[in-house]
Amino acid sequence: MTDSLRRLWRDEDGQDIAEYAVLLAVILVLVVGTVRLIGSNSNNVFSATASAIGQ
Repeated sequence: MTDSLRRLWRDEDGQDIAEYAVLLAVILVLVVGTVRLIGSNSNNVFSATASAIGQ
């Protein structure tokens, strides 16, 4: 019984998948945040440019 528990404790096969999932989630949060930030800033720049040209 203790041998099987030790093997389960030391088994690291499933950890790779979990680590990749966490890494993917962090990357997605960064990408989505960057796209939203750039999107709103570029919208403000285009609006200001359009207003300046229209005057």
